[in-house]
Amino acid sequence: MKSISVLHIDLFQQGKNTPDFYFNTLRDHLVTSHRHIEKAHRHDFYATILFTHGSGVHEIDFQKYEVSAGSLFFMSPGQVHSWELSDDIDGYIFFCLQDFYEMHYVSQKLRNFPFFGSVSFPRKLQLDPAELSHTVNLMVALQKEYHSQNMMKSSLMLSLMSQIFIYSARQFSRDFHHPASSASLSYFKHYQDFERLMEEYFTKEKSISFYADLLNISPKHLNRITQTVVRKTATDIITERVILEARRMLMYLDENLGEIAFRLGYEEYSYFVRVFRKTSGMTPTQFIKIYKS
Repeated sequence: MKSISVLHIDLFQQGKNTPDFYFNTLRDHLVTSHRHIEKAHRHDFYATILFTHGSGVHEIDFQKYEVSAGSLFFMSPGQVHSWELSDDIDGYIFFCLQDFYEMHYVSQKLRNFPFFGSVSFPRKLQLDPAELSHTVNLMVALQKEYHSQNMMKSSLMLSLMSQIFIYSARQFSRDFHHPASSASLSYFKHYQDFERLMEEYFTKEKSISFYADLLNISPKHLNRITQTVVRKTATDIITERVILEARRMLMYLDENLGEIAFRLGYEEYSYFVRVFRKTSGMTPTQFIKIYKS
């Protein structure tokens, strides 16, 4: 079976003096880095990609998204992605390591942005013309600073990055929260706490009651929170997280299916297969044939 390569940021640097950050136009990136990115791969860094021209399909963690002008994507370390893009594709792309951002913004973690920290949020934001124009202006300013030798260069770059992330988080909030709800911010905080707990326990604990107890709320209220924030039940979110991990393990590990099922907390392999098929629309064996053939 073929393995999925993990790309490191230094593959793209070409001697730049900002070793934990990379910026390029999408057109140039596809030319200079084609040997690294022409097949499905994953990263050890955070990535932001804005498309300004062209079309295609971008697949992230086995979810396919349409690409068009104004498509803005956010990717976290470890996610598998690949794409099929038209010849006229263009836009902007930048990568950063967690330390580059968080050593300057101690109180603001990249995972606090919903598109980086939540496995249940879509990784694509579709910008309208005004939003696209504003984001392009920020990208152009970031590009200029990246290629400069100005004093306090990193500080301005981080400021521009933060503006892109903050405006995008507001747009995600507009699209995925109920704006009339006075509890929306409280709900989102609870949702983030739920996801943090789920990341710690999902291979062992899959019941809503377990997470609700840790959050000191009722299972009914936890479901209300998840339905409000991402329009899914808490059970759906837990199951999707488990199956995402199963897909990654099927891609990366040479363990047999029974061992993977056991590591994910399923003592009965047949039950694991039923859950996988219900969530993915295919069996684990069919998944392997499609993605590792």
